Amino acid sequence: MQSNVGTGSRGNRRRKSVTLLAALGGCALVAASAVPAAAHGGGRGGQYVALGDSYTSGPFIPKQVDANCARSDHNYPSIVAGRIRVSQFKDVSCGGATTEQMWKPQGTNGPQLDAVGRNSDIVTVQIGGNDIGFGAIIGTCVQLAPTDPTGNPCQRHYGASGVDELSVTIAKTAPKIARVLEAVHDRAPHARVLLVGYPDLLPDDGSSCAPSVPFATRDFPYLRDTGKRLNLMLRLVARWNHAEYVDTYGPTIGHDMCKSPAVRWIEPLQPASPAAPAHPNAKGEEAMAGAVLKRLTHGRGGR
Repeated sequence: MQSNVGTGSRGNRRRKSVTLLAALGGCALVAASAVPAAAHGGGRGGQYVALGDSYTSGPFIPKQVDANCARSDHNYPSIVAGRIRVSQFKDVSCGGATTEQMWKPQGTNGPQLDAVGRNSDIVTVQIGGNDIGFGAIIGTCVQLAPTDPTGNPCQRHYGASGVDELSVTIAKTAPKIARVLEAVHDRAPHARVLLVGYPDLLPDDGSSCAPSVPFATRDFPYLRDTGKRLNLMLRLVARWNHAEYVDTYGPTIGHDMCKSPAVRWIEPLQPASPAAPAHPNAKGEEAMAGAVLKRLTHGRGGR
């Protein structure tokens, strides 16, 4: 069921969206302030619910346990659940999910929020990439690269109006993420709620690895910065909505899709390890699990 939000809350979210858009225009990263931890869910026992998209579900990573949602039993929620020995574990993450799928069915997967209830002690949420059009962005940048291989045709495309379209889309996604967090808190008022960011997909130094990753040279730093802006938005929304942000970008620097198969945790557009293109492989899921576990065990009240 959709949570009811008063007009005052909507007004606050509109003001925050304006503030967020300004922040995205001038910043790539900010330090998170201390977030009040929930009363329960200290990292051991209890019920753990995982919500999210394909970065959570782990498509093609063995063993796939839900073909409809491309969900692996070695994705980061499964690893976390095994390490903290929860009494009950519900993973309803689903490849292709947007924030709408928190309330709407997706194939055989019911609305993801239906898994959250008053007995939930820990809830992780990783969503937003599909809301900004992650797959379409990659496709557009690949298509435009041959028109100016050493330039930034993708950046010019998204900035043709004089304002970066992707930054605007990220800002417009913020209220959607906030609404999801509000709904989780409504259903599980005592749970620890963790909003999980996205890992490092491209070289953090902005360098190119074309043609193995077929983007134009100067679009690499643009797409890197777009990923950082998405994570910045998630960090800010978590702070504003009493959730804890989990940084998965920092721990995955140096393991992006441009690295060799032995080093990378994100597969390129032609994966060499079982994973979807431009998605974490098994090592990437393990790294994200480590970030979540670190937050659960050491992050209460911290940054």
